Amino acid sequence: MSTKSALATITGKSSYWFLHNFLKGGSSFPGKVAERIDPDILKTLANGYDVVIVTGTNGKTLTTALIVKVLQQKYDGILTNPTGSNMTQGIVTAFLAHKKNKNGKKLAILEVDEANVAPICRYIKPKAFVLTNIFRDQMDRYGEIYTTYAKILDGIKLAPEATVIANGDAAIFASKPLPNPTIYYGFSTEDDHRDFKANVNTDGVLCPVCNHILHYHELSYANLGNYFCPNCGFHRPELAQKVTQILEKTPKHSKFMINEQTFTINIGGTYNIYNALAAYTVGRFFDIDPVKIAQAFAYDEKVFGRQEVISMADKELTLILVKNPVGLNEVLNLLNNETDDFSLAVLLNANYADGIDTSWIWDGDFEHLPFDKIKGYVAGGERSDDIAFRLQVANVPEDKLNHVQGMAPVLDAVKDLPTKKVYVLATYTAMLQLRKALASANLIKEGF
Repeated sequence: MSTKSALATITGKSSYWFLHNFLKGGSSFPGKVAERIDPDILKTLANGYDVVIVTGTNGKTLTTALIVKVLQQKYDGILTNPTGSNMTQGIVTAFLAHKKNKNGKKLAILEVDEANVAPICRYIKPKAFVLTNIFRDQMDRYGEIYTTYAKILDGIKLAPEATVIANGDAAIFASKPLPNPTIYYGFSTEDDHRDFKANVNTDGVLCPVCNHILHYHELSYANLGNYFCPNCGFHRPELAQKVTQILEKTPKHSKFMINEQTFTINIGGTYNIYNALAAYTVGRFFDIDPVKIAQAFAYDEKVFGRQEVISMADKELTLILVKNPVGLNEVLNLLNNETDDFSLAVLLNANYADGIDTSWIWDGDFEHLPFDKIKGYVAGGERSDDIAFRLQVANVPEDKLNHVQGMAPVLDAVKDLPTKKVYVLATYTAMLQLRKALASANLIKEGF
C-alpha cells in the first residue's frame, strides 16, 4: 500500500467512525474524502476480494440483501453496502467500514448504480455481474433503456472474464454478444405455445435485432417474459434457473417453486420473486445447496423502503419505495392483493436522486386501485400538488384525500387515517425525509 493510499484509508476510516457513531450517517462522505486524497483508493481497498456487482433499474437493493443472506450460509464476513449508497463514493465507504474476515474468503456483494458500473470496473475486476432488469427511470439522467444498458455494458467490457448472471426474461440482456460466460434466469410457469403481444403502452417491446414488435409465450410483468420475434427469430435464451410455479401471493409474502422446489420469501410482489430468483442463481453459482438457500429466504428482515413495517400508535405503516412507472405499477398490483381495508399515502419528491421529472406518475395505473378497500388517502412530499392532482384525476374521492406539505404534517395526517393498515409509497428522498421524521418521533432508530 502506497503512502497516499494509506493516508486515504486512515482518513476515510476515521471519517466513517465519527459520522457513524456521532451523526448516525456516513454512507458516502468518507469515500468521497478518501477518493479526494487517492483517486485510485478503490483498487487498493478491493484487492484480493471476489466481487459480485448487482445492477439494473429495479430490485438492486433487495437482490443484494438476498444474495448476502444466501452466501452467508457458506461464507462469513461478507462485505456489502446495505444503505443503498451505490455510487463510487458509497462503494469506497463500504470497503472502509468493513471489518475484514482474516481467516475466511474475502467476498464483496455490491449494489452498483447503472452509470457507475464502468467507473468501478476500472478499479475492480468482479467475479460476476448480476443484471436485474432495465426500465425507464430518471430519464433526465439515464435517457432511454438502451443508453442505460450501454452504460452497464461499458463496465462489463472491462471485465470480460466475469460471469454475467442476467434476467433472461429481459430481451435487452440478450441483445448484444458478450465474451463473458453468461447464465440466464427467468420464469417458466405457462404453456409456451401461446402467442400474444404486450400491452400497447409497455416500453422495451421492440426486437433489439430488427425493431419488429416482440411477441410472447408468457408475460410476467411489464416487458419481462418468454419473448420471441416472429420477424427475425430472436428469442429468449435458454434458462439455467427458472421459477416453474407461483403457489401463493399476498402483500406480505410469496410462495413459489424454482426448479420444482418450494421457496417462500416474506415480502410480496412478483418483482420480488425475480429478486429471489436472481439470488438463488448466484447461490447456485457459488455451490450453495438449494435447501440452504430456502433457509436464507425464510429469514424475515426488511431492507430500506422495501415493505418495512413501522408501528405508530394504533397504525401499522408499510413503507414502499417507488421511483418509476414499472415499479409503481407493480406496487399498485400488490395493493390489489390486500384483503383488509387500508389507507394509502403517496409522497412525491423530485430531487436529483428521485429524478427531477415527475411526469412518470402519469404512467402509473392509479385508476386500477382497489377503491372499495381504501378508506383514506394522503398526498404529500415536496411535489404534493402534483401527486394530489394525479390522484384526483384517478377518481380518488376528494372527501377522502388529505393534501399536506412537510413530513411532520404527513405523520399527523397518517395518524388521522381511519384504518389500522396504511401503505406509504414514497420516492427516495421523500422516504429519507419520512424516516427522519419517524426517528424524531422516536418510532425508529436514526440511519438505516
